[in-house]
Amino acid sequence: MDIKQAAKIFKALSHPNRLEIYLSIVKGEQGSFKTAACECGVAELIATLKIGAPTVSHHLKELANAGLITTERQGKFLVARPLPETWAEVKRLLPE
Repeated sequence: MDIKQAAKIFKALSHPNRLEIYLSIVKGEQGSFKTAACECGVAELIATLKIGAPTVSHHLKELANAGLITTERQGKFLVARPLPETWAEVKRLLPE
């Protein structure tokens, strides 16, 4: 990971709500979309974290722009997944 990429990641994760969203996505704990691929439904994120849909949408966009997640439509649902290569780097930097 180069310095510019690290700065983008740190900037994206510096907001408490974004960090909470990212960790929820990585853990894949959000109900019906729980899979081995670590994904979660955005609607369930909104309900669980009690953050408004426009705010969650903004935070997801910031996480995606930093190269931390991808999002994909599954029918009428939006599902977020962490990028494994970036998660491996972030995991090294986060305290347990």
